[in-house]
Amino acid sequence: MPDLTKAARSAPEKQPERESEAAARRVEVPHAQLAPEVLRRLIEEFVTRDGTDYGAIERTLDEKVAGVQRQLAAGEAAIVVDAQSETIDIVVRRPG
Repeated sequence: MPDLTKAARSAPEKQPERESEAAARRVEVPHAQLAPEVLRRLIEEFVTRDGTDYGAIERTLDEKVAGVQRQLAAGEAAIVVDAQSETIDIVVRRPG
């Protein structure tokens, strides 16, 4: 399972104005609204991206997908669409 928390912590700080602008163009898509095959392909694309770190233990694709599915179901991660850049990402939700 990808260490989403590690990636979130290593992201550079953004200016408050820029962060609010970026937040305005991002839309969260509830994972339950996606067809199961679409959700699986989205997660597979995410977990196979270059630079994704899984730590010292290598996991199978199915294990990685299952881990992200658990995080989405638990509300620990979210699917976010950025309308301006026309990209989709899976991000860690901030507690609170």
